[in-house]
Amino acid sequence: MTDHLTRPTHRRRRPSGRRRAALGALFGLILIGLITGTGLARDREDTAPRAGRTRNAALPFDLPATDVLRDSPHLVFAHYFPPYPLSLDNQPAEHDYYARNYLTPQGEQGKHAAYGGLLRDRPLPVPPSSGDWQLANLEREVKTARDAGLDGFTVDILSLTGINRQRVDMLLRAAQRVDPGFRIVLMPDMTSLHTDPRTLAHQLARLAESPSAYRLADGRLVVSPFKAEAQDPAWWGQVIARLRDQGISTAFVPVFLDFRANAQRFASISHAFSSWGNRSYTRQDNVPGDIRLAHSLGKKWMQAVSVQDARPNQGIYDEAGNTASLRSTWNHAISDGADWVQLTTWNDYSEGSQFAPSLHNGHTYLDISSYYLTRFKTGAWPQIVRDTVYATSRVQFTDVDSAPLQPRLMRPRPGTAPPRDQVELLTFLTAPATVSARVGGVPHTYRAPVGVYAQGLPLNTGRTEAVVRRAGDTVAAVTTRYPARRTVTVQDLQYYAVSSRG
Repeated sequence: MTDHLTRPTHRRRRPSGRRRAALGALFGLILIGLITGTGLARDREDTAPRAGRTRNAALPFDLPATDVLRDSPHLVFAHYFPPYPLSLDNQPAEHDYYARNYLTPQGEQGKHAAYGGLLRDRPLPVPPSSGDWQLANLEREVKTARDAGLDGFTVDILSLTGINRQRVDMLLRAAQRVDPGFRIVLMPDMTSLHTDPRTLAHQLARLAESPSAYRLADGRLVVSPFKAEAQDPAWWGQVIARLRDQGISTAFVPVFLDFRANAQRFASISHAFSSWGNRSYTRQDNVPGDIRLAHSLGKKWMQAVSVQDARPNQGIYDEAGNTASLRSTWNHAISDGADWVQLTTWNDYSEGSQFAPSLHNGHTYLDISSYYLTRFKTGAWPQIVRDTVYATSRVQFTDVDSAPLQPRLMRPRPGTAPPRDQVELLTFLTAPATVSARVGGVPHTYRAPVGVYAQGLPLNTGRTEAVVRRAGDTVAAVTTRYPARRTVTVQDLQYYAVSSRG
């Protein structure tokens, strides 16, 4: 398995001077409009958080109460990446740090110019607030995850000092303030932590002082290192022993990039296993065997569930097939007997893998995930009670061979599914209905069955509109916010998503 999860640590830099900041903000807004094909007024309209959004009214089904979901032994976490909180500087979205420095090729003094800017999407913007705005924003993220049915976050510990470590501390505080039942799994990131067992154990013990640090019912602290194989089992044995010397027993849950090569070696020290997995819907055939192997060794299994993966700064992307990867990874977790799930990721926008509500996707991927989460945790598919259609598509075509503001383009990851240019209409219907769609002006009509059904249509330039009718009545309708274009200034191969329920 390719080590494709190396995670850069992004540190904030202040622009030098007010003029640079103002020009950067203006350029960032213009660039977003060029990328998406929308005007600035439309961009501002789309960035507004949804007021009065209730979790069930926005879903095709009624999500069970939190206490019902938490009665399940099947746990669902989302991987929280500290470099990308809701806001980096408590400024209005049109000229905050994301707009000035991450969404423009000229941001951070041009360090991201080669690949057209660090990010292609951002967290759904929040208005500036007074007081401890960083803690308040983390509390908002905990509430969003909790209300989607998640049990907690696996928090990526990128460093033992500095801003990313401070955000880990704040996330633990936020979870405790919002919901003491929301669990934070400590996940040392071994691609960036270069330390010794004594130091790591000491830092984990400090974090474990928080009541929100996840412990099993028997009191063991869950420690789940990312790329655990970066150190051998003996090294981890020292970490576990030093935690024990401080009165902390450990449930070790290593996350591997290459599970098969390490399962036997790590079995004696592990409570459960996990693999980071991959983001292509055609590369999930190994999952049943991985879960069987973990169970044969007496270990639980935490299955990776993913939406997509596109990394301009690394020059690679996976073909997710619209929502095919999302549906495939969830179905494997359900049908192959996973014990836990890790959504990879909640908010790593540099990988384009976010489930969290974002500027370009709204709540769509999280909402779809809640449907499968309910089946995973309760054992029964929820009843669809509100006709809903989700539309996903790229805003440009995969054969783009030039982008004026991006000298280095992304290429498909070796072994991923063949790139495709499709719009997908994913319907959740209470009864069969007729779907009439126009993809860039090209009409399509088909009959969609009751339940969940995905229909792919060829991508064309322009927006996609879809109307679902039953007995002459419109029961759901959706229009993509961003048009597909042939000519682009930067390459953006993420799938954008929108829901008929707002």
